[in-house]
Amino acid sequence: MSNRTIMPSEGFHFDNPNQAAVNVGPVECLGQTFESDAARREHYLRLLAEKLKDPEFRKIEGFPIGEDEDILNLSDPPYYTACPNPFIGDFITHYGRLYDSSEEYKREPFAAEIKEGKNEAIFNAHGYHTKVPHKALMRFILHYTQPGDLILDSFCGSGMTGVAAQLCGDSAEVAKLGYVVSGNLSVLSPDTNEEISRVGARYAIMNDLAPAATFMSSVFNQKVDKSNFLELRLALDSLETSYSWAWETSHIDGRTKGKINYVVWSEVFLCPECANEINYYQNAFESIGDGAVVYKEVFRCPGCNAAVAKKPKKDSGISKLERKLVSIYDEQIGETIRQQERVPSLINYKVGEKRFNKIPDEADLKVIADCSLSRNLDSTKIPCDRMCDGGESRRNDSEGLTHVHHFYTKRNLLTISNLLATSLDSRFLHFVIGSVLPKLTILNRFMPQHGSRALVGPMANTLYVPPVSVENNAIEQIRFQLKKIEKALNSYEYSTITTQSSQSLNIPPNSIDYIFIDPPFGANIMYSELSYIREAWLKCFTNSEDEAIENKNQNKSLDFYLDAMKACFKECYFALKPGRWMTVEFSNTKASVWNAIQTAIAESGFIVAAVNSLDKERGGLHAMLGPTAVKQDLVISAYKPGDDFENRFKIESDMDGVWDFIRTHLGYLPVVKKQLGELVKIPERDPRVLFDQVVVYFVQNMRDVPISSKEFQEGLKARFAERDGMVFLPEHVAEYDKARINSKQLKQLAIFVDDEASSIEWLRQLLNEKPQSYQNIHPSYLNELGGWKKAEEQLELSTLLEQNFIKYDGVGPLPPQIHSYLSTNFKEFRNLKKDDPQLLKKAKDRWYVPNPDREEDLQKLRERSLLSEFMDYKNYTGKKLKKVRMEAVRCGFKKAWQERDYSTIISVAEKIPQDLLQEDQKLLMWYDQAQTRASDENLF
Repeated sequence: MSNRTIMPSEGFHFDNPNQAAVNVGPVECLGQTFESDAARREHYLRLLAEKLKDPEFRKIEGFPIGEDEDILNLSDPPYYTACPNPFIGDFITHYGRLYDSSEEYKREPFAAEIKEGKNEAIFNAHGYHTKVPHKALMRFILHYTQPGDLILDSFCGSGMTGVAAQLCGDSAEVAKLGYVVSGNLSVLSPDTNEEISRVGARYAIMNDLAPAATFMSSVFNQKVDKSNFLELRLALDSLETSYSWAWETSHIDGRTKGKINYVVWSEVFLCPECANEINYYQNAFESIGDGAVVYKEVFRCPGCNAAVAKKPKKDSGISKLERKLVSIYDEQIGETIRQQERVPSLINYKVGEKRFNKIPDEADLKVIADCSLSRNLDSTKIPCDRMCDGGESRRNDSEGLTHVHHFYTKRNLLTISNLLATSLDSRFLHFVIGSVLPKLTILNRFMPQHGSRALVGPMANTLYVPPVSVENNAIEQIRFQLKKIEKALNSYEYSTITTQSSQSLNIPPNSIDYIFIDPPFGANIMYSELSYIREAWLKCFTNSEDEAIENKNQNKSLDFYLDAMKACFKECYFALKPGRWMTVEFSNTKASVWNAIQTAIAESGFIVAAVNSLDKERGGLHAMLGPTAVKQDLVISAYKPGDDFENRFKIESDMDGVWDFIRTHLGYLPVVKKQLGELVKIPERDPRVLFDQVVVYFVQNMRDVPISSKEFQEGLKARFAERDGMVFLPEHVAEYDKARINSKQLKQLAIFVDDEASSIEWLRQLLNEKPQSYQNIHPSYLNELGGWKKAEEQLELSTLLEQNFIKYDGVGPLPPQIHSYLSTNFKEFRNLKKDDPQLLKKAKDRWYVPNPDREEDLQKLRERSLLSEFMDYKNYTGKKLKKVRMEAVRCGFKKAWQERDYSTIISVAEKIPQDLLQEDQKLLMWYDQAQTRASDENLF
């Protein structure tokens, strides 16, 4: 790899970036010079064509489904291939910098304010299932990298990581984020005026399994030929002239013609009582004057007055509408099919600049019929593929919507197919048309009850077909979108894109400087099914065999998802330079999926240094802990340990390894974290969280944990500094103390209480602030309780307090621990002796957090009870336990692990409710590692 230094000035500083043209003279590509960009593309296409002939090349995991010709037509090598990119190694060799263990690199996890930036032209130019605003990505990239660094995004989606990486080279764009850019291109914090980065382009390597995604990414990250915009406008003008009859309607005056904006189509149903035909639009919506419309889920049949609904509630006495299916001959597939009847019910058109509505007349119906004639359609450009298997992709089979072309009206198929038949640049044309394709389908909902916002578009992340849909004027939609795209596309480069599984990228080890990924969210989105209609136009489809999702139709369970994500993160770990960072943006409401992600990250070798919630409403990153995670979008910051630490850990004694790990880990954690200007407690510096990290790291490295919780707490006090219940390296104390003095208060973390563990954590936080009586705790606790997990045994508040905390009942002198605690933390108690009647009265019947010595005694008593319950689970002879106490399972797993009793862990794990197992990171870790060790020792 090249060791050349990339100077900040090598970033992009366009005079007019939206009008930058493709080089027409000699171009340089990966160290080679070509006479033109066309010559460059021809050269690499020839090499790619040869590669496609290799059977082994096609065996790469995630190789898309498509013919060689279609893959080559989409590709723009070496920067983009609609298949595994064989030139990535060359890209890394040319632009990358060899890993140097002596290079000084120090970053804390990023936790600054983030503005979403969803109103940006780039964000709105082309939609995708999920999309991270490029401005948010720029903040991460500026924080973790320097100009010339290599960035990997193995789930790139629409390619915003590449856009962000290159816009980091634009001083004006960086300044828009709120940073100060100095004359020497240093990026300065507006608060401290300290340098946080430098202006300069970074280089992105992007991957996705979906050709629809990587194709979109490639256009967002390529040089733009401005002549394409002019040529497409001329083509649209010509098409409109040739097919003006298709998008015209007679004005209500009968003399002039109006241009159609959109047509409202309604499904036709049958009344189950009298078999009367019912136009859904005409009956489900009622005008109430002044242009206002109301939607009626239940309405009366105009034939028999029976109460009917599309989806009546059970036992409501309301009749369910029956679909009216009609027989039609489908010329595209050469078959007669049965399909839901849809009829045009309203036309919105304009004469001049004024809009009008009308009911379609006979002339309008004739136009629609003429659009269906084969002589008007270029059938070679229309995809007629059968929808792929899947719950989402086949959800409309009962309506006769079985093939891709069924999701478009014939009028829009006529427009799109004839536009694709032009001689325009096919990649540019497919990008522009693809940006409006969703708005040209019958998935578009028409909801007049929303007034001026009646055109609400398709329902997100589903292929739901509404009973009332909108047929938009395709020509006008493309014209409108073209303006957005022209504002969005810049002449970017310095990115390379591949289409394959993220589990087998084959990137050289220790070659990547930073990783950002926004992975699939379990069963949230069926990506390949939702992309199928789009990819049919590209003639290149996602190979869903390796798709990292939960999907019943593909027989993919949560375990499959976990294994797939482990493989993805292992690839990331292998590629990332030691000591560098990975950011994972994640969104899911299921705790089991959240824990699967955490487990996958940990088992791949990464160490999580921070988890923050992303507040999309107010725009900010906030500290969080525990179960709160699954309620919000998350930003996970994880690092790959440095080579020096890993090498030491392999030869160190167990105890030395513990303290070496803590010293190293504390160096990666933020020293100060603020939220909305207030100092926030850093959960990762909590002694109990640090002990959990030690346990995880030792278990993942197949070593026994050599220290108890009490010994660990004592060791922390002896070796490190403590502030506000957090642990710091000595060299960081002064920085924290300065921030603490300048802050009015230390904000505690919000905890979502829904089980025993989170209840104990919430009580500990409450009682650390102020000792309280049961009467005061109880109403606050009930208010915080979010509903106990269904399969976990619920404990009373009194039991939780008795087993984990201490209380002074007023008998005898005040225990030294409580006196010390009160006199140290509360001014009103500082000068009172432990036998002072006033102190005893105030201290009586209050609950306190025990000190480590007493806490260990309580823990031993509690563990006996927990292990007793665990033995009941172990000896249970039935198939499945309906309810368990998860703390007992955790305690039992921990003891079994220490005793190398892996079979007990496995057998109990298979008995307890699987939802609870999947939602607990520690249990998943012990279970997974027990299976590995049991297999190694041939126990099964």
